[in-house]
Amino acid sequence: MTFCVENETCTEFPFDVETVGKLVCEAALASEGCPFEAQVNLVLTDNAGIRELNRQCRGIDRETDVLSFPSLEFGQEGVFEIPEGAEADCFDPDTGELVLGDIMISVDKVREQAESYGHSTKREFAFLVAHSMLHLCGYDHMEPEEAEVMEQKQEELLTGLGITRG
Repeated sequence: MTFCVENETCTEFPFDVETVGKLVCEAALASEGCPFEAQVNLVLTDNAGIRELNRQCRGIDRETDVLSFPSLEFGQEGVFEIPEGAEADCFDPDTGELVLGDIMISVDKVREQAESYGHSTKREFAFLVAHSMLHLCGYDHMEPEEAEVMEQKQEELLTGLGITRG
């Protein structure tokens, strides 16, 4: 797996962002049974940066914690079927990896939410990566049933990695 991190801020955390992010991504792909090597990009920004992107891309002029930009369209959540003839659009020609998409996380929200929920910044960061990875795998949470599935999967991922709220 290729996991690229771009930090637009000077923020540092008491854990290695690349190591934790890649660990969560790999666990998510394994739990979803992704049959391909994959590529994910992560951008760390601040509240101003994510607010601007949220406004541009979603028409919502406010800060958010994480934005997901999937490269694939899924017919069914977690089913990695590449339509015949679409391979060139789905795989990196240099590495042969499936290009899943991009994750953008507000470092300000990581800190704010970790404090608000009473857990570590590592746990909050890992949660946001897990949440976004599920979006990159075709999941959504617009309906209560969808939200329940995502919440369960997120908790299973993080518990399996030993990244808990405690």
